[in-house]
Amino acid sequence: MATVFGKILVALDGSEHSQRALESAIQIGEKFNSKITLIHVYSTAVPPVVMSEPSTLAPGGVPLPASAEVAKMVDAFRLAGNKMLSDAKGQARSADISVVTLLKEGNAVQGIVKTAKEGEYDLIVIGAKGTHRIKEFLMGNVSEGVLKNASCPVLVVK
Repeated sequence: MATVFGKILVALDGSEHSQRALESAIQIGEKFNSKITLIHVYSTAVPPVVMSEPSTLAPGGVPLPASAEVAKMVDAFRLAGNKMLSDAKGQARSADISVVTLLKEGNAVQGIVKTAKEGEYDLIVIGAKGTHRIKEFLMGNVSEGVLKNASCPVLVVK
């Protein structure tokens, strides 16, 4: 017989709330002998920025960063995501929890919801607020989007 929360997906973004979500997931995982997957979804959407010498212009004459600069930014996002996941994995492993990590590129809500559905997770654990307040204001709160669209229970941790 499968446990109630046999598979837990924990969404991380480096915020204080996501750290508390990880701690809660570890406690649940210890109690139910769960397998935990840590996921971080980073966005590669680069907003137009003003640069001294733009290589291209977007419609309306808004300067865009050069492709080499975009590649550096994506690499930085990927490295930061891998470090965050590695640190969190070490924390979960110290609690003797079975844990794997996933680093994905794209929209956070869509990436988390799709992963949870395809992986048949029993629970998603996510922080109430993320690291990017301006992004949340413009694009919506990730935890709210996951809560509305997930096919399994969602625990939102403050």
